[in-house]
Amino acid sequence: MIKSFFKGVVIGIANIVPGVSGGTMMVSMGIYDKLIHCITHLFSEFKKSVLFLLPIAVGMVAAIAASSFGLTYLFENLPIQTNLLFVGLILGGLPAIWKNVKGNSVKAGHVLACVLFFVLVVGMAAMGESEGASADLSFSLGNVAVLLMVGVITSATMVIPGVSGSMVLMLMGFYYPVLNAIKDFFKDLAALNIDGILRGCGILIPFGIGVVVGIFGIAKLVEIIFEKFPLYAYWAIIGLIVSSPIAILLMGTFPAVTVLSAVTGVIALGVGIVIAMKLGE
Repeated sequence: MIKSFFKGVVIGIANIVPGVSGGTMMVSMGIYDKLIHCITHLFSEFKKSVLFLLPIAVGMVAAIAASSFGLTYLFENLPIQTNLLFVGLILGGLPAIWKNVKGNSVKAGHVLACVLFFVLVVGMAAMGESEGASADLSFSLGNVAVLLMVGVITSATMVIPGVSGSMVLMLMGFYYPVLNAIKDFFKDLAALNIDGILRGCGILIPFGIGVVVGIFGIAKLVEIIFEKFPLYAYWAIIGLIVSSPIAILLMGTFPAVTVLSAVTGVIALGVGIVIAMKLGE
């Protein structure tokens, strides 16, 4: 259970960082298939699914809450090391995925799936270089409907390996407003600021409902794809994983590289690879 909690922490952090895919982290740690199964069979296998999903969900919530405060500091002060840590976390899961296609003949369709999804992720990262307009999150019936839809889109992309939900949020102009809403909500909760808590609920509840709806919707589709076209799915994931480090580097902002930052960055890369391989065991 503790190991599952820390897997949830990694997934939660990944879902906050633009360019990093929470779905890829699930794949890297070897829990993607089981997680999708537990989501789609939550009611038919309730106890088993809840026991598996709960520690991961708690870890994700804890990480998202903490990340809304700490990630800005890390990316501002240690951008090279932080980005390379996530690159390592992604690449560390590649051997586990490769085992699923190793020994099978490679068809033209497999290569096409790999290339298409590689181009998709790199293209989205290139488009996401600008932050876009900041969305209006003032409480209104229209904004509640918009937040529901944004939650659905975001969660669907969070579940798909290689696609960064936070990057999609940034493209839609909702990344920083939602991140600030999470941070302000926990600040108000700690201070027992009722007005602030209610204001946060007006933003986060409709967004959260949309997230849940999106996760259940896309999980069923993903399960069908893995059942009917497993090799195509795994080759697509390989394309997504290989492209994700490029997406992270495209989305990141880096200062001039020094000897110290280069050395510590390589160490962070190695640490990420080891963590991903250990969590995937």
